[in-house]
Amino acid sequence: MRSLEEVQATLEIAKLKEEDLVPTVQCLSFGDNVSSADYCLMELDETLCRHIEAGDSLVIRGDKDEHAVLCSSDRTYDLKIADTSNLLLFVPGCRTPEQLTDSRGGSRVEHAQIWGFCNSYWELRKQRPKLKKLKKLLMENPYEGPSLGGQEENTENRYTMEDLLERIQASEEELKTHLETIHACQIEGYWRVLDFDYEMKLLGHVTQLVDSESWSFNKVSLQTSLEELAPLEPREMIEHCLNCYGKCYAENGEVFYALHEDKVCRGLALMLLQNAVKFNLREFQDVWQQSVPEGMSTRLEQLKGVALVDRTSRPETISLLRVDDLPEDTVERFNQLFSLREKWTEDDITPYIQDLCGEKQTTGALLTKYARSSMQNGIKVFNSRRPVAL
Repeated sequence: MRSLEEVQATLEIAKLKEEDLVPTVQCLSFGDNVSSADYCLMELDETLCRHIEAGDSLVIRGDKDEHAVLCSSDRTYDLKIADTSNLLLFVPGCRTPEQLTDSRGGSRVEHAQIWGFCNSYWELRKQRPKLKKLKKLLMENPYEGPSLGGQEENTENRYTMEDLLERIQASEEELKTHLETIHACQIEGYWRVLDFDYEMKLLGHVTQLVDSESWSFNKVSLQTSLEELAPLEPREMIEHCLNCYGKCYAENGEVFYALHEDKVCRGLALMLLQNAVKFNLREFQDVWQQSVPEGMSTRLEQLKGVALVDRTSRPETISLLRVDDLPEDTVERFNQLFSLREKWTEDDITPYIQDLCGEKQTTGALLTKYARSSMQNGIKVFNSRRPVAL
């Protein structure tokens, strides 16, 4: 260990003035058996620092074939190794100049031991949660309604929240939000997504009741709905359907639901489109309007991200194309879109790439990076930057 005299001699050789430096000299030494593999360093932003200081945890998630991500309670971060030309030392006993405020007693020497060192660190970058896998897992065993006549329900491939957090690369808050988006519900402790036909059956019961009772779709009584439909379906499924397609509110002590026009119309449109490759647009619009409750109006804007209209065909057609069924990777997404249609208008393609936008990123920036623009009949269209296999 160096003495103060040795330190002063070194300063003199280096032609440094002692009065220009802080009075406390910290001498670093390597501990026994120190290795670069003992520790990993991670760079945190202010949000994650506050998260750790508050006593909350961070979790690294990912299967063996996936690139690891780091999750807080509400955000997901990409993990990448960043190399540095500077040697990074892990010195728990070392103090910064701001901490060395006591200048009384002149110069002195303190000794601190190096516990580890690295030439790289983990760099975090906020990213979209990877949620495509969630729907895929839950669709392994969709809920088709209560078992009939002594039939045994399939108990395989069912997942609790803990199971999903182990498998899905997303924070708990992001996971719960997406479970709500895909209309999943908890049944006997397991998260289940409803079979589409069963979900439409539930919605059909609700809309028929609204029509038969001559209710406004903005004022659907929960209690009456449960009483009238209980002989047909479990009460919790009726309430779940109302939560998926409406908004709950209370009036004079009674619970009502205001059905969401866009959600109901979109659900019924998906039911009509699911078994047709292409549908004559005019005929579809007529049938669609007839299928929705009295007082609701159907509009093609309600189908953004779930159906695609072809204005170039004669007659004009509409077909099912759900953004949920497209690849999660940005390059793969654009490749598939351009394999389905060579040229896209910005209005048509935007619903299918909006979910790819990162923080402070726009669909315009994505199109500039992954597509080439041109004018066609006075309309701006986008096509692939590279040849696409059709």
